[in-house]
Amino acid sequence: MAEDAGLDLVEVAPNSDPPVCKILDYGRFKFQSQKKAAEARKKQKTFEVKEIKMRPNIDSHDYDVKMKAIRKFFEGGDKVKVTLRFRGREMAHQNLGMDLLNKVRTDTSEIAKVEAEPKLEGRQMVMVLAPTQKAQAAPAG
Repeated sequence: MAEDAGLDLVEVAPNSDPPVCKILDYGRFKFQSQKKAAEARKKQKTFEVKEIKMRPNIDSHDYDVKMKAIRKFFEGGDKVKVTLRFRGREMAHQNLGMDLLNKVRTDTSEIAKVEAEPKLEGRQMVMVLAPTQKAQAAPAG
């Protein structure tokens, strides 16, 4: 029947009983499936991880500038990795770093959720924040 129609016989479900076959133009079928795959790739959202670096004794204005940048990243739909770098004797005062990261957490609590809790990695403390749906829907500005 497929030869008479000038089409191909394509086995759709070989493991079923009886096996299922379709009569169709295989080249066109292959093209359609490629288009569907490309459309699916185009629609998927890729998350970028942006990094904000701070020091434990950051000034209030500098902190405000960093927070503004974090909010901008969240509005763009990106995750933010907050890195707190300790230098020299600052390692003795890790509680100051933890307090600063907790302040960042509370300041961004309405627009972000903590994805990775603050943890010490060598001389730096790292925390990862991910935007909530509300943050992505908010207009930039």
